[in-house]
Order: sequence, then structure tokens, then C-alpha cells
Amino acid sequence: MEYIRLGSSDLNVSRICMGCMGFGDPTQGPCTWTLDEDASRAIVKRGLELGVNFFDTALAYQSGTSEQYLGRALRSLARREDVVVATKFLPRTAGEIAAGVSGRQHVERMLNKSLENLGMDYVDLYICHMWDYQTPIEEIMEGMNDAVKAGKARAIGISNCFAWQLAKANALAEGSGWAKFVSVQGHYNLLFREEEREMVPLCEEDHIALTPYSALAGGRLSKRPGETSKRQEEDGVARMKYDATAEQDGVIIARTAEVADRYGVTMTQVALAWLLKKTASPVVGATKLQHIEGAVAALKLNLTSEDMAYLEERYVPHKLVGVMALNKKQPTEPPAWSTGNQIIRPA
Repeated sequence: MEYIRLGSSDLNVSRICMGCMGFGDPTQGPCTWTLDEDASRAIVKRGLELGVNFFDTALAYQSGTSEQYLGRALRSLARREDVVVATKFLPRTAGEIAAGVSGRQHVERMLNKSLENLGMDYVDLYICHMWDYQTPIEEIMEGMNDAVKAGKARAIGISNCFAWQLAKANALAEGSGWAKFVSVQGHYNLLFREEEREMVPLCEEDHIALTPYSALAGGRLSKRPGETSKRQEEDGVARMKYDATAEQDGVIIARTAEVADRYGVTMTQVALAWLLKKTASPVVGATKLQHIEGAVAALKLNLTSEDMAYLEERYVPHKLVGVMALNKKQPTEPPAWSTGNQIIRPA
């Protein structure tokens, strides 16, 4: 395993981050393909054995059961100081807005719930799951700064935002003497490279770590034509992101397979080796032991500049999808799956 400092923080993280969206009670959310607690624990155990110390979850994942499964697994398998745990919170709900719950209060409430689920006193990285168009960013940043000051979060990050939003939030934080975002978790992989327009240059300039999700495009970059998986068949969010561009993406998927054959490795290793040259620590979801084993194996593959160019040259610009497609047209309650009081939106 290789390790890296996460942006300007003091967090030392493994180059592979285990994404835990696939953990959780399948009856408690929109994802019917998630793993039960025993299966989740086995994957966490294997990740730890391979040197993974960075784990990413969210309060929204299966109504908090992903956090619960991860927290119990880590408490039994690792020392708290040896792992880096990230979790995320969603924007205020319409009910909270109507009740007068401020953004600052919302951040505190969501973090306390996540800490309860995880069974921890603090998280290492607390992430704003997406830009909240209904709440002043000042309230969100002050609430996250409160979490850092209280020792409930060591560092903060953001996901699903535009470069101008990240720059605005960090400028506000710097001017106010608050904690700044040290990382951004965006949609970035060989099939979707729109982050390279503005987000990647911003992060390079300001030393902000890129920890992209959907590293394998919902499994598409690990499967040859005709191959599929339960998640690919049942994951409506991934289909929404990739089905419309399947034909143009197929060219890059074929090249990924070609490079894999040339080196005698898996497509997963090629896709992640490409991303590891671009980012700090990609978030790789795992629902089978071989998923995390294949991700870690990617660290051994050193693609040449010719390989990188070959994989990249047929890329065609993509329209924004998922949360990012909402942009400022986002209504008070975006299209979402709801479970109880917690709104679950596409990642």
C-alpha cells in the first residue's frame, strides 16, 4: 500500500479509499444490492489486511446502516487512531427549513447522528455531500468549523460541487478564520472527465485533494462487453449516469480491455492506475473481496505516457448528470428517495 497526505490536512491516507455505499441494510434505502453486516465486515477486514486505512461512508447510505456496519467493523478490527473515517451530510430538508433550523444547526445535528451511528467520538473527514442551494454557504462553513473546533472532525471536505463553489467557500472560510475544505469528492473516471475543465486545475493550484467517486463508472470499466453484475442491473443511479453515453463510452472501455490484455492485468487495474496518476485517493466501492483486492493491485501497475494518451484520446465531452445536472435549477426538494426524515439523493 502507498499513503499520501490528504491535501493541506494532517491526515495520512491510503491511496485507495474504500467506498462503503455498498454496505447497509437493503431494506432501509433505495439500493437493493447492498451487503449485510457480516459480508460488509469481511470486506473491511480484507481491506485492512491490504493496508487500506481510508474509509468513506455517508449518513444517507441506507438510512445510516452503512455507517453502523462500518463503525462496528472498525471497532472490532482496528485501533481508532490507525484509520481515517470520512462521512457526509446532505442539505437541509424542506421540513427543517420550514422549522427554522439553520444551516449551522443542521450540520451539528447531522454530525451527531453520524457519530452515534459510527460509535465514534470524531470523524477524520466530514464532507458536505452536495452544495445546498437553499442555505447560505456562510451557515454551512461556520457549522463545519464548529465541528473542527469541537474536535468532532479533524478536517472537512465537499462533494458534488462546481469549482467556483469550492473556491467561494474556501475564500469565505479563509477570510473568517474558519476551517477550509481540504478535499473534494467529485464524479471522475475514464468515462467522465468533465472535472478536468476547472476543478482539477483549481485543486492543483490550491493543494486540495481529489478523492473521486464512481472510479469504475458503476463497474463499467471493469467489465468486458456482455459481462454484467447485480449492481449494474439494479443500480438505477449508475444507469442514469452512463446509459445515454454507452456507445461513445464503449470505445474507451474497449481500449481499457486492450491495455489490460497487453499487461496481463484486469481492466480494474488499468482504470484505477489511470486515475491514481490523476488524483490523491479514488473512492472504490467494494461488494466482493476481489473488488478491494483488485483495487489495491492497481498500485503495482505503472502506465506509460503512451498508455495514458491512448486511453484518453477518444474521450468525448459529456453532459452533466446526477446531482451536478441540477445546478441552480435545484428545487427545495430535489428528486430523491426518502427514508424517514433523511432525504437520500443520487450520489
